[in-house]
Amino acid sequence: MKVFPLTLLPRQCPRCGEHTIIGHGQRRRQSHDEFHDWIWVRRGLCRLCKVTFTILPNWASPSSHYSFRCREQAWRLGCTSGAGWEHSTPTLKDPDRLPDPATLHRWAQRTLVSLFFHWKSRWLHGLDTVLNAPTILAWDCPAAARILLLEANSP
Repeated sequence: MKVFPLTLLPRQCPRCGEHTIIGHGQRRRQSHDEFHDWIWVRRGLCRLCKVTFTILPNWASPSSHYSFRCREQAWRLGCTSGAGWEHSTPTLKDPDRLPDPATLHRWAQRTLVSLFFHWKSRWLHGLDTVLNAPTILAWDCPAAARILLLEANSP
């Protein structure tokens, strides 16, 4: 198992903002995917706050035994298989650590919810940019009503 070097340990404390984090050892952690089963993660200690931090690699999911790669593979299998999310089991290095079908279903639900809110925020941001158009486009509804008269359409 590889451990990332101590030089990559962030030194600025996210709590107090000072550069006071020192190395505080390492520990083993589960992070299952097709390449990993257990990994070593660094720990840091802020000398001012007396708070210990665990520094994870960017592909490791906090408070989960499965990595983001594993979740992504399950999502792709669920989208392409058509057999349901419960049957989208990803490939793992340790085949005895497969996620439960309920876990796969929960991952799919969370991904769908996050995609919905992502696209909703992008749509609202696009609407916001239209409504905050430059002054060349004046949104003067009473003036538009005087200029653009409604005409009756007869059949």
